[in-house]
Amino acid sequence: MKILITGALGHIGSSLLRYLGKSNNIEKIYLIDNLVTQRYCSIYNLPDQTPYSFLELDLAKCALEDIPKSDYIIHLAAKTDAAQSSKYEKEFYLNNLEASKKIINFTKKNNSKLIFASSTSVYGPQSELVDENCSDKELNPQSPYADIKLKEEKIISDILTVKNAYLILRLGTIYGFAPGIRFHTAVNKFCFQASLGHPLTIWKTAYEQKRPYLGLSDFNSAILHIIDNDLVNNQIYNLVSHNMKVREIVEIIKQKCEVSINYVNHAIMNQLSYEVSNKRLSNTGYKFCSNIKNEIFEILDNLQNLNE
Repeated sequence: MKILITGALGHIGSSLLRYLGKSNNIEKIYLIDNLVTQRYCSIYNLPDQTPYSFLELDLAKCALEDIPKSDYIIHLAAKTDAAQSSKYEKEFYLNNLEASKKIINFTKKNNSKLIFASSTSVYGPQSELVDENCSDKELNPQSPYADIKLKEEKIISDILTVKNAYLILRLGTIYGFAPGIRFHTAVNKFCFQASLGHPLTIWKTAYEQKRPYLGLSDFNSAILHIIDNDLVNNQIYNLVSHNMKVREIVEIIKQKCEVSINYVNHAIMNQLSYEVSNKRLSNTGYKFCSNIKNEIFEILDNLQNLNE
């Protein structure tokens, strides 16, 4: 079995490629990244159980023939900073949509199986716990980033019409340490700010709001569970480790660091609390195991001595 990971050197990809590389059932792993963020560190010290092949490609511009044939495609490549997507809306639409269209067409041409990383942010404000049965009319994305994810989901379902061609994963906000870690998502950003002795910048309306979060450890094991159990079935699965208040995350960080808070305004801060169910994936036999306290502590431990 051959697997291709797009956006392989990013925060999620740099962790996943190592996790999958330790599997005995994978023949080869292709890594695609355009290196725009220059995360060369993501390919240091790779496991030696599985051969890798790295390709520096811009999916929005390359030819289909440049992409190696694979059994599974895990499509992570995207501009991912939702908070910045309002400021750079045109750039987000152009890059993310074009890259996804390329991968979707490649999947169809080569009869591969596509695992697409969408986002729980497509749900937007919700008054009750939501699941994958939430209707299109009830979805309410609050940023261009989330709106693009919905458009990509629609393109996938419209083009990949054959049985067992794709699986859409709606990811909670990611947290956890990885070689290609980024610090623009809430938990990681708070850890970085706390490690520097800086105030945590929190949206004024967010402190008591609840959001869905996803640990890297759960993402990795869920991908392998999906592949091993052949769960690519043209459905949507929420991938969420915890629904937690921002305050609860801050309280965990306070156990390791002295913390102050700077409340700030933001263009999309009107989003209300929302909780997302992960039962559909759990019902396949997958067990969510991420310990958010341990994963936060791992980030903080790797950032120790920054403020000595």
